[in-house]
Amino acid sequence: MPISANFTSIYSKEWEINFIQCYPNGHLKYTELCTIFQLTAALHAEKGGLSFTDMQVFDQAWVLSLMRVEVDQLPKWGDVVTVKTWIIEMSGFRSIRALELFVGNKKLAGALTNWVVLNTKLRKPESLALPFNHFEMHPEMQPTVKQVEKIAITEAVKILKTNAVVLSDLDIVNHANNVKYLEWCLDSISPDLILSQKIKALDMNFLRELHLHDVIEISAALEEIPLVISVSKKGKNSFALQIEI
Repeated sequence: MPISANFTSIYSKEWEINFIQCYPNGHLKYTELCTIFQLTAALHAEKGGLSFTDMQVFDQAWVLSLMRVEVDQLPKWGDVVTVKTWIIEMSGFRSIRALELFVGNKKLAGALTNWVVLNTKLRKPESLALPFNHFEMHPEMQPTVKQVEKIAITEAVKILKTNAVVLSDLDIVNHANNVKYLEWCLDSISPDLILSQKIKALDMNFLRELHLHDVIEISAALEEIPLVISVSKKGKNSFALQIEI
């Protein structure tokens, strides 16, 4: 698709929170927060001529490699939220994107995300084939207090759950969608931690792709703070989540 006539380097989108997106306490699920961020990023890329369809001409797609989400408060059922997004840096096969979520003028959450251009046939990173000079970079506008970071995965861990990747876990890139990793991990810990809204930040490292029927282990050292949860396949880590309380 061509670049939209109303394209801007800073993009805003309103979303109304529905009951399916909420926990029993009426507040937005952390996974749904990440989904809203992901969808807003995709809409902005589409307006800028970097959509999945545009990139598939060159067998390319954006995939998430690192993400940090800082949450002051989760929105609730019926809230109309505004998500703003912009690019902090883009070069070669990498892009750093910022996102912020507001209710009215109050910021409730921010996310810093690192994306990689994946060749969907070769399944390896490569430089973006499409032009992106029309995107103005905003490195001075940081959405989170801390930067994304590599998570140290503890070796002495307890296996919390064994799972298998099913069809509903896959997305259009034919691998487990990034939100699914977070869902598997949060479903493996105490619901009280989630429902109490004690989680202040989520750091996510996406290390290896997972595909249909892959058998995975979800593990953690439960006594450690911050809590680190990993998803592994055949002894190799595919994902790491660090939860700050």
